Amino acid sequence: MKIVSWNVNSVRARIDNINNYIKESNPDILLLQEIKAQDKDFPYENFKKLKYESHVFGQKSYNGVAIISKIQIKNISKEFINDDLKQSRVITGEVQLGKKKIELINIYVPNGNPVESDKYIYKKNWLKKLINNVNKKLKNKPNLIIAGDFNIIPEEIDVYDFKRYEDDALGKLEIRKKYRELLNLGFKDVYRLKYVNKQEYTFWDYFANSWKKNYGMRIDHFLLSNNLIENISTININKKPRSKIKPSDHTPIELVIN
Repeated sequence: MKIVSWNVNSVRARIDNINNYIKESNPDILLLQEIKAQDKDFPYENFKKLKYESHVFGQKSYNGVAIISKIQIKNISKEFINDDLKQSRVITGEVQLGKKKIELINIYVPNGNPVESDKYIYKKNWLKKLINNVNKKLKNKPNLIIAGDFNIIPEEIDVYDFKRYEDDALGKLEIRKKYRELLNLGFKDVYRLKYVNKQEYTFWDYFANSWKKNYGMRIDHFLLSNNLIENISTININKKPRSKIKPSDHTPIELVIN
């Protein structure tokens, strides 16, 4: 089973790139973040023609998450986090892998900048709720996949210049500690599990020629509960979509589990 996570930075603006990616990579499940569309404006028919069913938690102009799948997804929920600002940032669903019932949690974590603002407080509170709710979920459902745009740089190796981001909402120690707290519930960061010392990125800003200079950061992640580690086959950061015309500033991460 191939599961892909991708912050597309507007599903409608990026639709040609998404279609081309699907045709080339053939994912079973595509977890999208920052779709920037209300449910009624989502391109359901586009994905239906490609044999995908769409489950959407949208919002006008901002945020929004979706699960696009060729495989049946059950028990879709948009209620995983009681969001203080009523923003559309999490969608969950269940998929069967052999004898294992897997809960998918597709997230778009708040950016949190600037640090001296309510946005940063919102991010901290949001992560606290995520950790608490995941901990509760694990008690009854040991097979969890949390994927998406975490807006967190886990370690110094995960950004081109850590000094520039250690006081940023993506790199501050207390935010990185929240990420570690999530892992300590019983998860592995699949990319870092497979590639201990490899430096690759999932995001390059549109500004300052960041893509060409490889001024990037790894802020999009797949976290798998310990019960699923034996099912991991491969994890890959596919940089090709970032090089296209009108790209998202993020690129897909691809997980294969068996």
